[in-house]
Amino acid sequence: MSLIKNISKFGMPIIIAMAVILGMYVQKNIDQSSKSQYHQPDNKLSAVINYIEREYVDTVDVDEMVENIIPKVLEELDPHSIYIPAVDYSAMNEPLEGNFDGIGVQFNIQKDTVVVIKTIEGGPSEKVGIHDGDRIVTVNDSLIAGVGIINEDVMKILRGTKGTKVNVGIFRRGEADLINFEITRGKIPLYSVDVSYMIDNSCGYIKLSKFSKTTYKEFQEATAKLKSKGMNKLIFDLRSNTGGVLDAAVNIIDEFLDYGKLIVYTQGKSRPKSSYYATSRKSLEDVDLVVLIDESSASASEIVAGAIQDNDRGLIVGRRSFGKGLVQEPVMFADGSSMRLTIARYYTPSGRCIQKSYENGFDDYFHDINNRYLNGEFMEKDSIQHPDSLKYYTTNGRIVYGGGGIMPDVFMALDTTGQSEYLVKISRKGLEYQFCFEYTDKNRSKLESYSDAYKLAEYLDKQAILNQFIAFAEKKGVKKDIKGLEISGETINTQLKALIARNIFDTEGFYPIIKDIDKTLLEGLRLINENKKK
Repeated sequence: MSLIKNISKFGMPIIIAMAVILGMYVQKNIDQSSKSQYHQPDNKLSAVINYIEREYVDTVDVDEMVENIIPKVLEELDPHSIYIPAVDYSAMNEPLEGNFDGIGVQFNIQKDTVVVIKTIEGGPSEKVGIHDGDRIVTVNDSLIAGVGIINEDVMKILRGTKGTKVNVGIFRRGEADLINFEITRGKIPLYSVDVSYMIDNSCGYIKLSKFSKTTYKEFQEATAKLKSKGMNKLIFDLRSNTGGVLDAAVNIIDEFLDYGKLIVYTQGKSRPKSSYYATSRKSLEDVDLVVLIDESSASASEIVAGAIQDNDRGLIVGRRSFGKGLVQEPVMFADGSSMRLTIARYYTPSGRCIQKSYENGFDDYFHDINNRYLNGEFMEKDSIQHPDSLKYYTTNGRIVYGGGGIMPDVFMALDTTGQSEYLVKISRKGLEYQFCFEYTDKNRSKLESYSDAYKLAEYLDKQAILNQFIAFAEKKGVKKDIKGLEISGETINTQLKALIARNIFDTEGFYPIIKDIDKTLLEGLRLINENKKK
């Protein structure tokens, strides 16, 4: 016992020291062993993963580890280099491909029921006889009405591989029993052109939501239709268009420019300068042009705006664009996953880099739009002091500035006219959408008797639609506000007519009506008409 006490008193420090030395020796041998087995100085990450898989104390799912590691590696590079797991690839790629597999309906969930808002023209649902306003009650004999289903679940059960079948039970007004349909799923187009129509006898309007593989063809069809109706001026709306396929943007710009004009160029550390020039297309060479942009216009939208501006081909109207000018190259992996790696930057013809800075971190980068709003940029022309190093010149010698995004030629403040507390209350509860859905549902046969949005709007004016809505809102807990209606009455009335028209004519009903309160579009129209007079 005394011997133990003596060891404890005098020998413990020695024992601890020996243990530490032994541990260091063992670690050194492990290190040497790992070097001899896994020494790959050019592929340290693989060496670490292999060693973990071989030696870690517990079993590790290496595939899952890799799936988690790759996004973190790409996050260290820039805000737009991303990894797409195999399970997400199809959904992520649909907007670029311009189609998906499904039954071809636009739907909404109203009162816990899936309601068909619109069948896609020529799609599987229209072909079997499903109508706008039908309620989908069952899918493959499973009840989906009154069970709290959400949009994501509806898409999962209705979408599927082309050629597969799905059975739906439909409730239709005027029918006592459910109507059963067997639908064969097919390719459903995702259109890029939201709408194209003539604003007046000479000016066309095209709104583009994205740039996909089908966009250029859609654009050609839209402009051919408008030219046949006398278009010699065009308002090209790229507001909230976040970009997409570069070739689509280049081909569209090509229609406006003379042969040999520079459209855009790209350049990166490992990618030499690659320039895109206009060819001999120029089908819209003589069409006066105004391009509308805002803070959500990005990437391919900015390429279009930059090329038009730098070549002095048209006016850019709106607010400073997003500032996304990085080129991503897709890389496919054997398991169906993909990586989009930034390999170059976009530059406008004058040499401006479209990409805004992300040196202060990605959080600051993605909150830039909010910061612009808080700093008052949406209400007053951009007050950023541009150094001479960011000064560039258009073809005609006009000064334009780089530093991220495209600055419009004509600034338009965020429109706050018609805003009131009353409008905020009804919008917060979604009452306009609810009212318009119910009104359309009850009066569909009458509404469908009108040939276009303008005639429908005239009919709705005679029905005092605003008064009907005010009564509806009161039943939903929002009291009539005389002062609020003095401020917002015209805005609300126009929105109601546009939403009802959309329920009947889709986008070709909505946009011709809502334009009456779209200050940016109206300013573009004024400018293009003024330019034509000159």
